[in-house]
Amino acid sequence: MTESCVARVTAAYRRIAETARPEIWITLRAEADVRAEAAALDSRPAAGEPLPLAGVLVAVKDNIDVAGLPTTAACPPFAYTPETDAPAVRRLREAGAVVLGKTNLDQFATGLVGARSPYGAVRSALRPEKVSGGSSSGSAVAVALGIADIALGTDTAGSGRVPAALNGIVGLKPTLGLVPTTGVVPAARSYDAVTVFARTLTEAQRALGVMTGTDDGDPRGRVWPDDVRLAAPPRPRVAVPRDEDLVPLSPGGRAAFAAAVEQLEAAGATTAVVDVSPLLLAARLLYDGALVAERYAAVGEFISRDPSAADPTVAGIILAAAALPAHALAADQERLDRYRALARRILSGFDALLLPTTTCHPDIAEVLADPVAVNSRMGTYTNFVNLLDMAAVAVPAGEADGSPFGVSVVTRAFEDQPAIDIAALLTGEQAPAPLPDGGVDLAVFGAHLTGQPLNHQLTDCGARYAGEVTTTACYRLAALRTTPPKPGLVRVGPARGAPITGERWTLSPAALGRFLAALPAPMSLGRVELAEGTWVLGFQCDPDSAARGTDITEHGGWRAYLEANGEAATA
Repeated sequence: MTESCVARVTAAYRRIAETARPEIWITLRAEADVRAEAAALDSRPAAGEPLPLAGVLVAVKDNIDVAGLPTTAACPPFAYTPETDAPAVRRLREAGAVVLGKTNLDQFATGLVGARSPYGAVRSALRPEKVSGGSSSGSAVAVALGIADIALGTDTAGSGRVPAALNGIVGLKPTLGLVPTTGVVPAARSYDAVTVFARTLTEAQRALGVMTGTDDGDPRGRVWPDDVRLAAPPRPRVAVPRDEDLVPLSPGGRAAFAAAVEQLEAAGATTAVVDVSPLLLAARLLYDGALVAERYAAVGEFISRDPSAADPTVAGIILAAAALPAHALAADQERLDRYRALARRILSGFDALLLPTTTCHPDIAEVLADPVAVNSRMGTYTNFVNLLDMAAVAVPAGEADGSPFGVSVVTRAFEDQPAIDIAALLTGEQAPAPLPDGGVDLAVFGAHLTGQPLNHQLTDCGARYAGEVTTTACYRLAALRTTPPKPGLVRVGPARGAPITGERWTLSPAALGRFLAALPAPMSLGRVELAEGTWVLGFQCDPDSAARGTDITEHGGWRAYLEANGEAATA
């Protein structure tokens, strides 16, 4: 960022005053303290310290610990002041981000409306008479109003997605366990995730990339698998719900969703209709079944000692779970296992599922008059995601009935990056660098190039295109007698070679291993020297095989050779 962190902090507090939305914050740090921290931060990049998030301003949901600031979970008698940051917060700060304060929420993260708090109902950023969505209400509105660059929320039933939809911003809900929940007041520990709000996918993904990684304090932490897909395919196949699965939407909502599907198809995706009703049935287990016992396990004993200290609706939901028998929980967990298997079958052959993020945008008065029923409707398309161990990306998708409308790209666990790539087709962004960042680069020079016959072997395993490359002038290229036709790259030394163009792809370690195991003669993998001064793994062949082929070095690359010989370079 070219603007100093101090200037950005000054602008943020000016924006706080202009918007006059005190209900966003439970604890707002003093401007002088934040400015002092920003001034110290401004000197660090100049000294050569790498800070990928230097000057990024963060709002933190007040069920996530920030050292020295009270954690209330929107219940003042529950408050405590932690001595250390939650790992998610610490990692953002270590990357150069600055925390502005702690944001309001549905108490104990129980709700999707943003109106269950003694600190006041958080109003929608664009339509103040309507709810902001919850439980991560203050965090979403702080971003939507341009106060914070990013904000942390939590998501058990949709709290990192519904507020994004209702305020016209992006919400990333990662695979469970990728971001530690250490230092987070649990809602339902097995299904809680720390989430990110931002105005763009790129901003959100940069923050998410910094926060991911295991922590000793989180026994549910998970690592990326070795075969993780780092990209969606060029033409992703996306499942969409049947008309009867969209009944909860208004006519305006249905039209907005149909427009999002059309936009996705125009951007290159193919879609097919599937029956998502089993997923919607699974969603009901979160509150209507025995799984709600997790909420009692989280804070039930505290509330039972003094129910008057809690919001009446929140207390009613949590305390009712105390009477649930253990066998009912075991039975619902078994049902959930069966729903997970069914979800895998439903999405078989698809890269993602596209759904409306929520069903409606109610008035605050409507929610206060019927808090449980309205809240339940809002979680129709979100409640099942964590229960079924899936990832989701919520993005804006126009308007419906005068309010922002949003859709969610839902994927299998660890398919976070393909979900982001597909969502980027809707936002029009250039999809950012992949999650995770531990992939292996591979240089290709022939049949695996984009548009060539074997390129699908890369895209099928989730490899990510990373740009064009050129070798040093130490290589020669030969057209081999193979099916399909392919060239062989041979290192010959600086006096005998020429620069050869190719492409760089990034893929998972397991995918690279499969490539190596299946590589046909005379091809091999070895280090290739690039003109930029680095070395990268690349396809090569042995000198004898190259000598038996036709030398095509003068063309400088496989595509140029095909074009010169009247063949389609992208055939």
